[in-house]
Amino acid sequence: MLGEIVEKLVGRKAEEVEDDEQKMIKGRVVVMKKNVLDFNDLAASVLDRFHELVGHKVSLQLISSVNKDSENRVKGKVGKAAYLEKWITTFTSLTPGDSAFDTLTLEQVPGHSGPIHFVCNSWIYPADKYKTARIFFTNKSYLPSETPAPLLPYREEELVNLRGDGSGQLEEWDRVYDYAYYNDLGDPDKGQDLARPVLGGSSEYPYPRRGRTGRPPTKTDPNSESRISLLMSLNTYVPRDERFGHIKMSDFLGYGLKSIFQFLLPEFKDLCESISNEFDSFEDACGIYEGGFKLPDGPLLKNIYDNIHWSCSRSFFPVMVRESSSTLCRKSSKEFPPASNLDTKLYGNQTSTIAPHHIQNELDGLTIDEAIKTNRLYILNHHDSLMPYLRRINTTTTKTYASRTLLFLQNDGCLRPLAIELSLPHPDGDQFGAVSKVYTPSEDGIEGSLWQLAKAYAAVNDSGVHQLISHWLHTHAVIEPFVIATNRQLSVLHPIYKLLHPHFRDTMNINAVARQVLINGGGILEATVFPAKYSMEMSAVVYKDWAFPDQALPVDLVKRGIAVEDSNSPHGLRLLIEDYPYAVDGLEIWSAIKSWVEDYCNFYYASDDMVQNDRELQSWWKELREKGHGDKKNEPWWPKMQTRKELIDSCTIIIWVASALHAAVNFGQYHYAGYMPNRPTISRRFMPEPGTKEYDELRTNPDKVFLRTITARLQTLVGIALIELLSRHSSDEIYLGQRDTLSGLQMHK
Repeated sequence: MLGEIVEKLVGRKAEEVEDDEQKMIKGRVVVMKKNVLDFNDLAASVLDRFHELVGHKVSLQLISSVNKDSENRVKGKVGKAAYLEKWITTFTSLTPGDSAFDTLTLEQVPGHSGPIHFVCNSWIYPADKYKTARIFFTNKSYLPSETPAPLLPYREEELVNLRGDGSGQLEEWDRVYDYAYYNDLGDPDKGQDLARPVLGGSSEYPYPRRGRTGRPPTKTDPNSESRISLLMSLNTYVPRDERFGHIKMSDFLGYGLKSIFQFLLPEFKDLCESISNEFDSFEDACGIYEGGFKLPDGPLLKNIYDNIHWSCSRSFFPVMVRESSSTLCRKSSKEFPPASNLDTKLYGNQTSTIAPHHIQNELDGLTIDEAIKTNRLYILNHHDSLMPYLRRINTTTTKTYASRTLLFLQNDGCLRPLAIELSLPHPDGDQFGAVSKVYTPSEDGIEGSLWQLAKAYAAVNDSGVHQLISHWLHTHAVIEPFVIATNRQLSVLHPIYKLLHPHFRDTMNINAVARQVLINGGGILEATVFPAKYSMEMSAVVYKDWAFPDQALPVDLVKRGIAVEDSNSPHGLRLLIEDYPYAVDGLEIWSAIKSWVEDYCNFYYASDDMVQNDRELQSWWKELREKGHGDKKNEPWWPKMQTRKELIDSCTIIIWVASALHAAVNFGQYHYAGYMPNRPTISRRFMPEPGTKEYDELRTNPDKVFLRTITARLQTLVGIALIELLSRHSSDEIYLGQRDTLSGLQMHK
């Protein structure tokens, strides 16, 4: 900093430089005002102009990393304040995405071939909004033990400011990272139908922590946090530098409005003119894309549209396995029929009723035991996770089942469905076990129509679990504690902070908006997925089985029986299902991430002792376990963070989940689920039973029964608008291997 610059100028220590030898260095600061590219903040523009007129400018002071302050012998010496010149008269054109919006540049510094950059990348408010001055460091990385002594107090002071004191309602300009339970999903003041349980802090509903906002409790329930109005959803508190950038915000608003106007509004007139909220035919279902959304591009959707391709068993399940929630597809265990892990004292006999006669003739000449031993039998199992909630879910407008889908791995490497089991709780009580029925593939007649419905119920389970578990819980909710702990315990100077920070981009803001309009009581997700009001509560129960080490892709694939360890295969794994893009491509990306993380960590940590003695790193890992994922703090599987290997493995998992895994479960959604009959999210009627009117109708008009069973028209419109919005990349997307600032991510000491 100041001392280093002077030393570079004259080739001597700063204290050796005479006053008449010291040089004045010209600096240039590029500042983007709050309202630039932000059409919805008139107040920001007015305040900026007011501050200009009254002479409130931006001032900067350099801090020496060599010389200590004469009055405070602990801190580095602070230079005189320098004010920005031409603050009012200079107008510089701004280009969206220009990385120089938030930098300080020292120009024509003797001894340097080019300018010196300070990458600030932060929003700054008037001084009266802060208790202490804002501090920015150069891009140089330091472990705590290697930090120049004059800078160490500033390093620690900045972390104290970011932690806050745990009190008060946090405001727009605050930069505080703190923890809270998910106690803001319900709105009991508007009625008990909108009340939701607190997630986190209990053995019944364990959950990762979210960012604290400090809003007051509701009047009805002191344990629930009050909510802000729907119109203010984009202004819910997150630390200021976690908020969407202007381009991301513009895209978010633009794509959201586009989804509404191009898709919902063209249908609104039809809904108003017709009492029916139903699709009358598959042509009617396809008609919603005419003049509104277009069907996703690609041969898959063309086949669906032209040939009602969803009805073919051989294509339906490969699509399901390629979809992101196929992280739940696993090799069938050695026992047949499939067993349950539910407590028999509470739920009775939940063993599968799929019997040998259902599948024996479809195993290409193998016996069931041979199919299991040769890794040819797989299962997509949504039974145990849904059965405890099914009775309550079916009291809503949803009418669905818990499903088990048995699959056979063919010689061509593709999975073929063998049977689907649909189960309901026993009408006399959970303790009496499940009432189940098994359906097998059929193409024609009433049996063929029943098979189509069975596939639809299985798809409803899978799409709901995908959105709630594979997407929200396993990539959004579990990562937020890492974002918070990283900012609270690792200085921006810390190399591990620099390694992880780019992958946390927008996470807290997206999660905050989701709590306001998507996953909240009465929100979009409850209206468009089958668990309805029990959606988030059910995700808390699934979180009980979450384990951090299992999120490593190789561990996950081996644990699910999708791959086996093989030193002769790429990445040390041999895939048992070759036609599985998630695993094939994922292992390539996983390997690249791990290789980069390994080189990076080994550069800064020469030994395990350095990991153990890094006090910031140890505080980070301790807080992450005990606070961020506090409901799992006593789990034995947590890495101890005592070795370089544990650090490398942990950082690789964090980056994988936040980047590649999230991309896999999110950005392909519209391509796979954009045509709702192919991936319905809700079922509204039970399977027709023989002797009923619905069963007779299934014989005469199976398409009508199918469409009356799955997602209704309005829910389809809202659901597709949502996944179309979620599937879009923003204009300022940063991809793996790219740099989002001038700083990049360079390894240097």
